[in-house]
Amino acid sequence: MSIEHETAIEKKVLDACCGSRMMWLDRHHPNVIFGDRRSETLTVTDRSHGNEPGTRTISIEPDVMFDFRYLPYQDGTFKLVSFDPPHLVRAGPKSWLAAKYGKLGDDWRDDLRRGFAECFRVLATDGVLVFKWNETQVKIGEVLALTEVAPLFGHLSGRKGLTHWLVFMKPEAT
Repeated sequence: MSIEHETAIEKKVLDACCGSRMMWLDRHHPNVIFGDRRSETLTVTDRSHGNEPGTRTISIEPDVMFDFRYLPYQDGTFKLVSFDPPHLVRAGPKSWLAAKYGKLGDDWRDDLRRGFAECFRVLATDGVLVFKWNETQVKIGEVLALTEVAPLFGHLSGRKGLTHWLVFMKPEAT
């Protein structure tokens, strides 16, 4: 049995691309596996919002390193999965937003389609997927077309109302 599988047996929640864990109130919650394909500390130029030093630093420190397109867990392992993938398709190489959120590749539709499929695969039947998406560059309709499962409900947030929080439930196998 792999270390990743042994850890998953003890934990009920998976964050499939945790980044810096910025949406978590408890960034070290004992029931969560925080995973990401990045493990790094980045300092980038940012003079926005009166940032005097002109730089910002962000740390991405996952518990387990993996790619959300290929989750290393058995089917039905988790009761809840959080899926907050990168949402930028255009960003400069030293961009604060790209450092903070990551950047999608050229095959982003296939990547997100596979990410949804993997998140649903590792969810227990009737498990819940919480999905976060900012549609500054890619509209939510384009993203929802990449999964066959419809969200139960959602909420808009952010200064411009562009961040979608959607809740899905894994359907029973037919």
